[in-house]
This record gives sequence, structure tokens and C-alpha cells, in this order.
Amino acid sequence: RTSERATRTSPEPANIMAPFRYHQYHIVGRHVPTDAQPEPQIYRMKLWSLDDTRAKSKFWYFLSRLKKVKKANGQIIACNEIFEEDTTSIKNYGVWIRYQSRTGFHNAYKEYREISMNKAVDALYEEMASRHRVRAPCLQIIKIALVADADVKRDNTIQFLGRKEPVSFPVVNKVLRADAKSQKTTFKYTRPNFSAM
Repeated sequence: RTSERATRTSPEPANIMAPFRYHQYHIVGRHVPTDAQPEPQIYRMKLWSLDDTRAKSKFWYFLSRLKKVKKANGQIIACNEIFEEDTTSIKNYGVWIRYQSRTGFHNAYKEYREISMNKAVDALYEEMASRHRVRAPCLQIIKIALVADADVKRDNTIQFLGRKEPVSFPVVNKVLRADAKSQKTTFKYTRPNFSAM
């Protein structure tokens, strides 16, 4: 018994500092070829999901409602993750969504300032869960696009663009640095002051 407990390892903790949770996938699928339809129509979809397995499930969820194709009589041709070229500069993203609340279905438009589209989708899911109590399966992203600074609508995004007044952030922790490298030392001698004693 003691040896079993010694060899048992604890599960690894989840990566708390992950860059983002949701990934963008490009999925291509079609109906299985039959004698009546040897070359079926091919459908492709871009969507966000936690992993590729859930992305394929979402693909069949939407496709079965749009066309007469379901997972039982369909096949996935390709499933690729989409990566952005520039993830170092901040951009404005506009997101068009449809979600189900306690009262019914609603269309909405949201704006986010993030460095990547995946982070904007992360922020969308977090905001909808906290502010509107929308569960992740009840939220559908219709469209997401880059928005120019001149076309931004929401006040929460406009405040960072400096339209009404210039954006300024206070320096809360001002660190005094030496003028030259020769004056930079780890320990500085200061004359003791005995005037208070």
C-alpha cells in the first residue's frame, strides 16, 4: 500500500497563464459521396473553439441547421487552426453576435481593443458571461472584423483613442535613475544626519 501511494503522481495543474483559451479554426466538410451524388457540395466554416474536437462538433451543429448534412452522413475534409500575422500591436475589433438569454434570442454588436482576434473572443465570452449571464453554448459569433479608429462606436473603446481629450496615464511609480553609467552604483554612501537627535 505504501509503495502504491509513493508511485502515484498528482495531476499537473492547468496552465493559468495561457495566452488565450479560444482558437480560430477553418473547417471544410461535405456529405459522403453516394451513387446519386458522387461529387457533393463542399462547405467551409470559420469558427472559434477551445480545441479542434469541439470545433468539429460546432461545425456539424451549424451545418445540420443550414443544410441537409449531419455528422452521420458527412465527412470532414480539413480542420486547420488559423494564426494571425501581427499579434504585437493593439487593434480595434468589432464582433457581431447572436445569443440566447432567459427571455429569448438577441442580436448584439460588441467592440474590444486587443492584440489578437483570439483575445477579443476571450474577452467577449468573459463579458457575456459576467454582464449578461450568457453560457458559452448559447453564444454564436456571426462575424468579427477589424474596425478603424474613425469607425469605432462604443464609448468604452473611444476613451482610449483620444477623440474628446488626449489620453494620458499618470506615472504612479517614478524611479530616479543616474544620469550616467559611471554614477550608477548598487550601494551609495550618505553622510549620517544627527540633527534630529
